[in-house]
Amino acid sequence: MTDVASGIREAILSGQFVPNQRLIEADLSEQFAASRASVRAALAELANEGLIERVQNRGARVRAVSLAEAVEICEVRMVVEGLCAAKAAERATDADAAGLREIGDAMRAAVDSGDVLGYSRLNERLHRRVREISGQRTAAGVLERLRAQNVRHQFRLAMHPGRPQVSLPQHLGIIEAIAARDPDAAERAARAHLRSVIETLPEVDPGAAS
Repeated sequence: MTDVASGIREAILSGQFVPNQRLIEADLSEQFAASRASVRAALAELANEGLIERVQNRGARVRAVSLAEAVEICEVRMVVEGLCAAKAAERATDADAAGLREIGDAMRAAVDSGDVLGYSRLNERLHRRVREISGQRTAAGVLERLRAQNVRHQFRLAMHPGRPQVSLPQHLGIIEAIAARDPDAAERAARAHLRSVIETLPEVDPGAAS
């Protein structure tokens, strides 16, 4: 069941399954070579995560996240990612700091070369690494679920013209605060970055329902 849930989850995160798309048990059973019972259990798991929703008499569909909800998700992320950044600053080793700076250098190179998709992947890698260094497993679980729900808005944000140039110094600020072992500065930098995301979301999804 978990394998089926993982497959459907990945299809949603990669954009293979799009918001409001109906998820038909028979089709999923064939696609993932799984029993109908396994598919139903996987859909229940993903409904609990907020990735899909059940519609009475119509089965399941990929849940569409409105702009207003996307903002709420980012407001929660702002608090939790601030916590993770502070914890990472407390726990980071010299090797951790060097690894974060390597990611920062790669992000800078991606911006300089106009590699938007590469920058987006590095962005995700940086946030994941900060969570890992923080050792805050509960917070990491919360953030993974929120990221999954907000994947469509995050992709649009990554593709927004000029966004990498805005977010790069924010990410570098997070890296340097963690490397300096300054929890307060790391938390402020993480919160400032998410505040910037919240301010930009209406620009990247102006037609979304509130």
